[in-house]
Amino acid sequence: MILNEIVEHKRKEIEELKRLMPFTKIKEKAEQNVFRRRSLQNALTKGKGIHLICELKKASPSEGILRQEFEPQVIVQEFEAAGASAISVLTERHYFQGNPKTLKQIRPLTSVPLLRKDFIFDPYQVYETALLKADAFLIIAMLVSDQELKTLLQIATQLQLETLVEVHSKAELDRAIHAGSQLIGINNRNLKTLEIDRSISENLIKFVPKTATVVIESGIETQAEITRYHALGAHCFLIGTALMKSKNIQQKITELYGPSSGVSSWLK
Repeated sequence: MILNEIVEHKRKEIEELKRLMPFTKIKEKAEQNVFRRRSLQNALTKGKGIHLICELKKASPSEGILRQEFEPQVIVQEFEAAGASAISVLTERHYFQGNPKTLKQIRPLTSVPLLRKDFIFDPYQVYETALLKADAFLIIAMLVSDQELKTLLQIATQLQLETLVEVHSKAELDRAIHAGSQLIGINNRNLKTLEIDRSISENLIKFVPKTATVVIESGIETQAEITRYHALGAHCFLIGTALMKSKNIQQKITELYGPSSGVSSWLK
């Protein structure tokens, strides 16, 4: 199973990072460098329109290289110019060819919140994320126990980081709600098989509390799909592959927002 491989590889990576910078040291550094971050929650709840989290993702285990000319510093400016509400940065090195340092490199180039997307399950990674100057990070509910989820959320709050808790089933959604998650991502992709089932989001949206913000993830390629989810109550979408494979990223984002009177009419 590819997920098990990724997690095992990540565990080894974390152990090496701890050898280079012990837990006590990175915790101290992160706590000494807490600053007011850009709010992902606010960015995704501003106005009543559609919000896109546009993702920097060079490769994926299911499709290999997605974009040969991968220039994060250029792409993020295209994202923002086209109306992205936030930017997701896939930082996993081995399977997605990401780089954690990309977060620091692009932060001065954009004014929107930055979401770190990785396989985060160890408190060490939260302190690392804070030092990388992200504004929020993804937690995959499947990878953590209830107590581990609670711990990650507590540390995030202390560091003024927001969290997007990703779920794929009703049981995982219930766990995220019970933990107090305010940002909940529903992933249409089964991380065990990598298969996409768009009905997952359609079935789970109705169980998300009105007090929480839901983000639909994976498999979204057209404005028609966004319109269908929007009719069910979803306003926020995380899109990576469709953008990375597009020859014209700004044009693709405009298409996803739809043929209204410009992107701003969706965002305001």
